Amino acid sequence: MSFWSRFFLGFLFIFISLNLAIWLTGYSYIYKTLLYTFPDIDDIGIFETRIVNAKNPIDWPIGNDYNKKTIPADTRKVLEENESVSLLVIKNDSVRYEEFWDHNEPNSLSNSFSVAKSIVGILIGIASDEGKLSVNDAVGKYLPEFNTGDNAKLTIRHLLMMSSGLNWDESYSSLFSPTTEAYYGTNLHKQMTRLKVISEPGKTFDYMSCNTEILGMVLEKATGMKVSEYASEKLWNKINAMHSSYWSLDEIDGMEKAYCCFYADARDFARIGQLILDSGMWKGQQIVSKNYIREMTSTHGLTDKTGAPVEYYGYQCWLTNYQDHPIVYARGIYGQYIIVIPDQRMIIVRLGKKQGQKIPPNRYSDMMVYVEGVMSAFANQ
Repeated sequence: MSFWSRFFLGFLFIFISLNLAIWLTGYSYIYKTLLYTFPDIDDIGIFETRIVNAKNPIDWPIGNDYNKKTIPADTRKVLEENESVSLLVIKNDSVRYEEFWDHNEPNSLSNSFSVAKSIVGILIGIASDEGKLSVNDAVGKYLPEFNTGDNAKLTIRHLLMMSSGLNWDESYSSLFSPTTEAYYGTNLHKQMTRLKVISEPGKTFDYMSCNTEILGMVLEKATGMKVSEYASEKLWNKINAMHSSYWSLDEIDGMEKAYCCFYADARDFARIGQLILDSGMWKGQQIVSKNYIREMTSTHGLTDKTGAPVEYYGYQCWLTNYQDHPIVYARGIYGQYIIVIPDQRMIIVRLGKKQGQKIPPNRYSDMMVYVEGVMSAFANQ
């Protein structure tokens, strides 16, 4: 047998063995990961989805000064460097400014990534208001895999606060990380229900996407509806979304990736901000209780892994301030933002492909540039 024949047979043996090992160990999602390399705001075409219907659309009012003000040049520079696709400013309940890049339009859908966490947080509040669940309930009441051992200590509130103590690695750079498997894999239920509580829940803030995914599973059990179906009926239609949105699934007719992957357009995302701004009310109807929104947008006495107080997170949403203006915001990995500035009655939505540098303890430079630029144009207007 020639050298090249032996080489080919050896290569073939290694190739077959490697692929067999991948399948036997449950890492078949790696193929999809290698094919697409990195998550993208336009990933809607590579996953199964479930629709979140918009059956009662009412568009935003347009302000008299619509697009008459100018965004500062340094803000625009950051917007363009970070490959923004849309910027929207809502102030005093009307559209005051919007701009689009890269062939996007007002109805262009974009993956919001972890902005979806805040949407799930609101859905949990609605289910609580309806008596379908209580945030103090044990997760094991709904998911039997969390009924024994230290897992039995875990409550819905712990998941909301990102203080579950579960054995999860929130890594985005490894082929073998749980987060990569959750995004590209096909069995979220199995992945979530094999997790274990390894530190005392309710004590330490540790941002983990599994917390929101488990909230989605609890929501489905408590309501008897798919997460997308519940969102359609109890949220999207109630806030008069103009366009149907989509939630990525792990497989055909599968489970929503509740921790990410909610696709909508900027104007409809802004409705989530308006709902928070108006303490859970939309056009005179209380969609989610004022008390829950207050809890959602408040800190809860947690510390981080260093023992420092966590003053930047509530229930599935982020908190900060700009020049003494309190801010509540939802955030996605590539700088997707729904930013609520209550004392200005202002909402900023930015969608795009890149995020700025992290600023300790837990915010990003690009967001503060967007806030500063928009505030300079629209504050007190």
